[in-house]
Amino acid sequence: MPVLKSILIFILAGLCEIGGGYLVWQWLKEGKPLWIGLTGCFILVFYAVVATWQPAGFGRVYAAYGGIFIILAVLWGWKVDKVKPDMYEIIGSVICLIGAYIIFFAPRK
Repeated sequence: MPVLKSILIFILAGLCEIGGGYLVWQWLKEGKPLWIGLTGCFILVFYAVVATWQPAGFGRVYAAYGGIFIILAVLWGWKVDKVKPDMYEIIGSVICLIGAYIIFFAPRK
């Protein structure tokens, strides 16, 4: 159960970071209203709080989260921006996911 909880926290953090960043991007780059950008800023602050819910220390959490973020960013691009990932994005994402798992869940003394 702790592994599943950590994975769900990583996914929530990733969706907050990517979603918040996307809204800020929409405001600044696509001319969307200010409230879209402010909503994105609020979500980005919430992302920082969500990351603190992990049981490990800051460095380990953020190192492992990097791998999860890569997977989520590729999936976001595919589903939201309609850019299908190519073979290299898929291979790279799998490698990052394996690395994130090792960093965060490897048994330690």
